[in-house]
Amino acid sequence: MQHELRVLKPEEHFIEDEPYYEPVADEIAVFEAAYGNALPILLKGPTGCGKTRFMEHMAWRLKRPLITVSCHDDLTSSDLVGRFLVKGGETIWVDGPLARAVRAGGICYLDEIVEARKDTTVVIHPLADDRRVLPMEKLGELLEAPDAFCLAISYNPGYQSVLKDLKQSTRQRFVALEFDYPNAALEQTIVQRESGIDEQQARQLVKFAHMTRNLKGQGLDEGASTRLLVHAGKLIASGVAPVVACRSAIAQALTDDADMLSAVNELSASLF
Repeated sequence: MQHELRVLKPEEHFIEDEPYYEPVADEIAVFEAAYGNALPILLKGPTGCGKTRFMEHMAWRLKRPLITVSCHDDLTSSDLVGRFLVKGGETIWVDGPLARAVRAGGICYLDEIVEARKDTTVVIHPLADDRRVLPMEKLGELLEAPDAFCLAISYNPGYQSVLKDLKQSTRQRFVALEFDYPNAALEQTIVQRESGIDEQQARQLVKFAHMTRNLKGQGLDEGASTRLLVHAGKLIASGVAPVVACRSAIAQALTDDADMLSAVNELSASLF
């Protein structure tokens, strides 16, 4: 049996062009300070508020490769660390995304970490404390993280059940950054810039978003995110009527309940 180490080239994950990001508070300064002190980072906030775009911006800003993992119920520790595969009659070792990021001195971003199985998230603990090591049990190796490596995770605390909350043994290893939707003026700027619509249309979309967010817990699990506003804005910029764009890109994305759909569509019709 032969072992062949397969490592993805880190340059394949470098972000060349600056991702557009508007700071909401002091998140850039805190991230840079945490990175400079080799501290892992936790991003928490509602879906579609800019957490992933922020990570892309910071990877570009720090000139480090970014490897993103979208966590889910079937994610195993082998999916993160790596596994042996048989190819052409030979057994080869293939690094998982977490191991690739450690070897490359890059940033590993585990998006929606609470969606992963509890026995999977435990594998990040040695990386998220003073040890900064990744146990490669199947290789009998202890992979030490270089100074340039950064571990970042995210989750939406307002959307998780008790069964899918982030354990204290995990969260207390991280420097936390709390995200929320931008204030109305900044969100309008973002929507206008990202979608190409005019100022008035962007202002109306943001006003519509605030209406839907007021319905959270009153029929809606979540209000319209900044991401959904950008989607609607792009449809409008492409010639779709605003009411139709809001229905397709926002209302239908928020709920399947017929009564709530009707209520949300009436809100958009009152504005456009």
